[in-house]
Amino acid sequence: MKKVLIAFLMIALLATSVYAGGKKESKTVSANGRAKITFMTQDFEGSPLTGDYADQIKQKMAEYTNTDVEFIWVGNDAYTEKTSLTLASPETMPMIMSIGGMTMPIIDAANAGAFWDLSEFIYDSAKYPNLSQANKNVNKSLTVGGKLIGIYRARDIGRQSLGYRADWAEKLGLGEPKTVEDVYNMMYQFTYGDPDGNGKDDTYGLALCKYTGPLDIIQTWFGCGNGWAEENGKLVPVHQTKEYKNALDWIRKMYEDGLVYSDWAVRDTSTWEDSVKKGECGMFCDTLDGSRRCWDYFINNNIPSVVDPSQPASMKLLSNVAGKTLATSGYNGFFVITQAAKTKADVEACLHYLDKMCDNDMIILAAYGLEGIHWENQDGYLVDLDSSDKLSSKNYAALNQTQAFIPLGEPNNPPVKKSDTKLVEVATKAEAAKYAVFNPALSYLINSPTYATNGGVLDEIISSARTQYVCGQIDEAGLKEAWDKWSKQGGADVIKEVNEQYAKNK
Repeated sequence: MKKVLIAFLMIALLATSVYAGGKKESKTVSANGRAKITFMTQDFEGSPLTGDYADQIKQKMAEYTNTDVEFIWVGNDAYTEKTSLTLASPETMPMIMSIGGMTMPIIDAANAGAFWDLSEFIYDSAKYPNLSQANKNVNKSLTVGGKLIGIYRARDIGRQSLGYRADWAEKLGLGEPKTVEDVYNMMYQFTYGDPDGNGKDDTYGLALCKYTGPLDIIQTWFGCGNGWAEENGKLVPVHQTKEYKNALDWIRKMYEDGLVYSDWAVRDTSTWEDSVKKGECGMFCDTLDGSRRCWDYFINNNIPSVVDPSQPASMKLLSNVAGKTLATSGYNGFFVITQAAKTKADVEACLHYLDKMCDNDMIILAAYGLEGIHWENQDGYLVDLDSSDKLSSKNYAALNQTQAFIPLGEPNNPPVKKSDTKLVEVATKAEAAKYAVFNPALSYLINSPTYATNGGVLDEIISSARTQYVCGQIDEAGLKEAWDKWSKQGGADVIKEVNEQYAKNK
């Protein structure tokens, strides 16, 4: 590893010497005058960008982006190993590399100067109308030593929230819940108010299983933060906030009052959505697309509404409770620009390509191919003509791996006709992003040596204690004992390491 770091430092110094020497800033160009870049990314297709129309598609992409791209396609199974080998060989490094996640080798490489700091580039809205709209909270997760090292591949920030049986609520005269008290009342009425009208005590308020993600979402409603929170100018894990304990007491009461399955902590995740689809539970707290799938099940299987049997049962999707919901990381992988981009002009050429690939025309090209061949326009909507033809998709689908999808959603959104339920999901996710609470320590945890080696154990201590407390297996003293164990086994060191970084970035 020392040899690798020395190599990184050498190329970083070389890049610095180019500027110091006053050499002219110029980008690498092809004979046709287009910028020329190299790009390494995953191959999920096998034989990417091949087929009868592949050359036509690559030409269209090159003309649209004014860039000639030399792709280095690497099979997904071998990508991690290839990334390590590539980082160890600066002389053959591509200009752009796709990175799956923020790991210690990537952090080491960043600290050694292998990647460009992109913060001085991407917020130029004139040059990069798409990338400049990147969410700054998400960008914090890709910041190492104060430098933004990546362009994230966007995913929905406001994906996680609460959905509930709208027809059950209507039958019981319940309005849309706005506060945690409203949610609790709805859970109680869904459990004991006979919402399905069958005269039996056979319903529950909230669907829960051994996956404890819903508890993270519920905690956020109480204001304790997302994993970590800022208090008095420092970052603290949420279990050290009073709001966290308030949330746990609320969830424990929910359990004690029988508003969830008594055996929820051992129920398999595969049964989770089914408990709503079968009419056993009235609320689903996880992804909004999960709630939407329950709604689609009611429609597709003619499950009647308890209010009007001529209509299907329905779900209501909420963007927030008490003005909050849990943010996702906001991305799935990212792109780095390496020091193989020798000049700022090279960096700008790479960013120009990434920006143009976020345009709607390129999103359609990568997802659907060519109009009149792979898709057609019907009444303003895009209709896929070869959705079941995997061989045909080899012409274009691999281009998806070069796209950041910033900004996510409109206007960069192919005009594919969506169901009414999907439209509700999309709109609710967009609204939920406004209320999403981020984890302020995410990038610092990645840089914490103690968390890197012991994070899984530490997280399990907190998660197990939470479940045991909710289910009445331990009392408050047992909960505090687990928290003390967390601190002694490395948690206190994690807090110290996180805040040392946080102080430097203020």
